[in-house]
Amino acid sequence: MTGKKNNLIGAIFLVAGVCIGGGMLALPVDTASSGFIPSSIAMVVCWLFMTLTALLYVEANLWMEEGTHVMTMASRLLGRFGKYVSLFLFLFMAYASLIAYVTGGGKLIEFVFLEFFKINIGHAESCIIFTLFFGSILFLGTKLLGKINAILVTGMIFAYLGLLTSGISGLDAKLLIRQNFSSMLSALPILLTIFSFQMIVPSLIPYLNRDPKLCFKAIIFGTSIPLVAYLLWQFIVLGSIPLDAEFGLMFAKEMGLPATESIRYAVNNNLLSVFTDFFAFFAIATSYIGISLGLFDFLADSLKLSKIGFRKVGLIALVTAPSVALGILFPKAFIFFLEITGGFGDTILNGILPIMMVWSGRYYLKKQGVYSVKGGKKLLVVLFAFSVLVILAQVKNTFHW
Repeated sequence: MTGKKNNLIGAIFLVAGVCIGGGMLALPVDTASSGFIPSSIAMVVCWLFMTLTALLYVEANLWMEEGTHVMTMASRLLGRFGKYVSLFLFLFMAYASLIAYVTGGGKLIEFVFLEFFKINIGHAESCIIFTLFFGSILFLGTKLLGKINAILVTGMIFAYLGLLTSGISGLDAKLLIRQNFSSMLSALPILLTIFSFQMIVPSLIPYLNRDPKLCFKAIIFGTSIPLVAYLLWQFIVLGSIPLDAEFGLMFAKEMGLPATESIRYAVNNNLLSVFTDFFAFFAIATSYIGISLGLFDFLADSLKLSKIGFRKVGLIALVTAPSVALGILFPKAFIFFLEITGGFGDTILNGILPIMMVWSGRYYLKKQGVYSVKGGKKLLVVLFAFSVLVILAQVKNTFHW
């Protein structure tokens, strides 16, 4: 029993840890125009959507043998179409996320050089420095990388607690009660991004000994932790920073900048700014390392390359070079690329794909397993309709319709 309990706790924090990351810095920038109350309602809806689609992945995965991952699941349940869609979307989401984190990390590097060394470096140089430093960590191997990541996650937790306690005193009730429900739709893509973890579900299931009850608890509790963390973060940031002030949240939105830029210049609270900068550093670093490692392993497996010698160097170059090059070309990429990973990537890969797999498995292939998400066809139709709504919202955001 103790072993199962420890595994469950580990799985809960694994889900929570994957959700909480650099996307948090884009969250208040994208939700600022709608206000705290409308964005909180939209956040709960997106949390419910992503939690349910993760449970659909559990149902589909339990039809398969242990160790089966998303591409194989999609191939068996949806044919070649599912296989190649999942392959393309995995690469799309990985590279788009890395581009966002390179630009966000670059902004922090620029600030550090200017603040501490009085050197004004350019955007390209800051992106390259960030990539060289954190990309080189891939050379250290998984075990050492895991230890470094654990230190960074610990730092992120302490920085988060610090910014919450330091930010309470500067709250303005007028900013928190401002509402604009008409802007809720545009925030849906980023709200999906911050709850994105479904790609680890096939790894989570064997870790929990294929026990559906433990999988259910791990996902429910694991996604609830970031939900509470995000609501508190929204409460602090949206209650502290005016929307239209100089360096306010609308300025950050227009410039494609993380919320740290607005907190640093628009809030008269040095302690909050310091904790936020530290939190931003840890959040972006942990997100970049995690996604880089996942993409590194994925490319090694797909290309059948050993992770030693020059081949390892080549794999690391395939991970880092495209993201830093595009990060340099698109300096406003932080918000934009995190949006499109939610609006297109998460909506299809973590929304439409599991819905279609479960529909095909249940109603065409007549598969029966030890676990089934309640709600039948009606739930699947509602989830599919919501997916389409988010895609339309992202199209509207992208083309400014």
